[in-house]
Amino acid sequence: MTQQLEIAPYDPKWPIAFAAERDRIAAALGALAVRIDHNGSTSVPGLAAKPVIDIQVSVRSLQPLESYTIPLAQIGYTHVPHPDDSFCVYLHRPAAWPHTHHVHVVETGGAEERRTLAFCDYLREHPTVASQYEALKRALALQHNAANFSSREGYTNAKTDFVSKVTKRAVAEGYPRGL
Repeated sequence: MTQQLEIAPYDPKWPIAFAAERDRIAAALGALAVRIDHNGSTSVPGLAAKPVIDIQVSVRSLQPLESYTIPLAQIGYTHVPHPDDSFCVYLHRPAAWPHTHHVHVVETGGAEERRTLAFCDYLREHPTVASQYEALKRALALQHNAANFSSREGYTNAKTDFVSKVTKRAVAEGYPRGL
């Protein structure tokens, strides 16, 4: 069964949902979490997005994985082992699709932390670029099946060129602003 990916209009409740989840994650991880940031499209005011709250958790070291995957599992997150675990560990909740929250664990001060924060900061300050990103996401959503993991990955991968170009520009212009 084909189920189109949902791109929802911006919801002002997304930052509130992030804040509540940030507090749960902070309680579960304690001092392991150096910083917890709202990232992804739901963190950009006015930008339409899949209604999934993306959260970046910065830790001092990604190893051992169990130091944070176990506490996050205790609050409902599922770790998805992937080759990217070497620089960005991915978890989601609930276990089955559709997910409501995605967590990306990165090393504090690392390239992945900077890259993600730079991209979101840039979109917040450049509405024309954010609109271009929204148009791309809407077009790609029509081509991908939400019920199929590989298709959802294909949607993400299809955005890579755009995200990479904007991120490169953002970093060259001194983003992210908050580090």
